[in-house]
Amino acid sequence: MDLSPIADMKFETALAELEDIVSRMEEGKLELDASIAAYQRGMALMQHCQGQLNAAESEIRVLENGELREFEPAGKAGDA
Repeated sequence: MDLSPIADMKFETALAELEDIVSRMEEGKLELDASIAAYQRGMALMQHCQGQLNAAESEIRVLENGELREFEPAGKAGDA
């Protein structure tokens, strides 16, 4: 398992590693120590991803003048 520093990871990279950890844990083939280490790494990855999502939401609020608006896919606004 690659133990790259989590703080330097892009969202997509961290999410892919988190999905891999979940998959390996669901298989139930990890020894206890490996399961605990995987759980700790997974929690750190999850917190990192959540932090990046929160930062993106904050940036969107700034771009929308402080108002978080519902996303409307192109071509859907005003269709009736």
